[in-house]
Amino acid sequence: MEFILNDKSISASNPGGMTLLDFIRYEQCLVGTKIGCREGDCGACTILVGELADGKMKYQSLTSCISPMINASGKHVVTIEGLNMSELSPVQQSMIEANGTQCGFCTVGFVVSLSGYCLKEQAATLEGGISAIDGNICRCTGYKSIERATAKIVDQLKGKDLTDPIAWLALKGFIPDYFLNIPERLAKILATPSKLEDASSILVGGGTDLYVQRLEEFIEEEVHNASTKKLSRKITTKGNRCTIGASATVTDMLESPVFHEYFPELRKHVKLISSTQIRNMGTLAGNFVNASPIGDLTIYFLALKASITLRKDNGDERVVPMKNFYKGYKTLEKGDDEYISDVQFDFNHRAKFNFEKVSKRTNLDIASVNSAISLEVSGGRIKEVAISVGGVGPIPLFLDKTSEYLHGKELTPRILLEATQILLSEISPISDARGTKEYKALLSRQLFYAHFIELFPESFTIGELV
Repeated sequence: MEFILNDKSISASNPGGMTLLDFIRYEQCLVGTKIGCREGDCGACTILVGELADGKMKYQSLTSCISPMINASGKHVVTIEGLNMSELSPVQQSMIEANGTQCGFCTVGFVVSLSGYCLKEQAATLEGGISAIDGNICRCTGYKSIERATAKIVDQLKGKDLTDPIAWLALKGFIPDYFLNIPERLAKILATPSKLEDASSILVGGGTDLYVQRLEEFIEEEVHNASTKKLSRKITTKGNRCTIGASATVTDMLESPVFHEYFPELRKHVKLISSTQIRNMGTLAGNFVNASPIGDLTIYFLALKASITLRKDNGDERVVPMKNFYKGYKTLEKGDDEYISDVQFDFNHRAKFNFEKVSKRTNLDIASVNSAISLEVSGGRIKEVAISVGGVGPIPLFLDKTSEYLHGKELTPRILLEATQILLSEISPISDARGTKEYKALLSRQLFYAHFIELFPESFTIGELV
């Protein structure tokens, strides 16, 4: 595989399943990228990966510890060494001036993430800058000094040219000049015929689930990625029908104008799902196939009554309603020779949507219980409703009976209290590390109520629903 690492052209024969972290540190001896948790949680291994699209580079941060090397093919990989210059960049200087570093172990990850934020084709804000480092953990500073450093950086980005940020950043000393030549160099690599079709049958998306659970199994394998199957990451609409390519990431969803139009609270909901680095990597199809009973995206799309298109290499396709995709714990309605090509659902202009999640930490944590609802109300009656809940059974659940009961009913506290009894009969939580079965049953009830309090604050209070 060929790619560019900082300013160096790479032609590697290493297994595609090797992590980028290990290649960077052990094959290239670039030890600025740190080994921390090896689960994508701490951000010490953060790098930037740039992709050429329509003649322009788009850079995103990711955690290299759970990223398969094959995902770097045809791209520009940037480590802290690739950001260093003869003088400190404004990002590095701001960290020093604000006392944003103590032991220094996490510092490179923060610098890389903030530098990635500088590269965005959008106006810089303090909120955006802090969001860019939501996947970086520091055990020393208490974060306030890092927030002050971020404010200094944002202030220096006020004049950024949003049409050509890379040229502006290079001129202002934020990034080295070699960034200017990357599009031309990548274009030559991408023009070379790919040999990925000869890869093994192991198909990996972002790797954010697989490389946490089964790292040792994959690091020596010749895995291949979505480019082999030519899987799209586009989000398209035709009428009310929305189709999302299997390679689309959570960030693609977050950056989609269509999604923001139909889901006004999208940013708030997505902030509950992992971190910026993981959202930049994790694919929708990967989350669905992982089949976790508490997969956040799975619960989100179950409530949208989504369907999944399964494809074979010979071109055969079939469509499976998402609620029928999960047959048992980690057991799918999918053949070994099938893979997800896209997911579709219908937008409902009149429906309200909400997503709720409870976890031990508010952010960057696995849910104890999560839930989503899509709800249309007309004339005080529930016209359409779809409810999903995770963490209360062996599979992510679509609450058929509860949804059916609510259909056509008046939207009143009494009806919700009655629906709760049906909900509790549909779930089968067990006690585990994330809580007792009694606790999860209680959370399921409370999240059900939270949907209605959030969507209809003028009609319900928690006091009426206990």
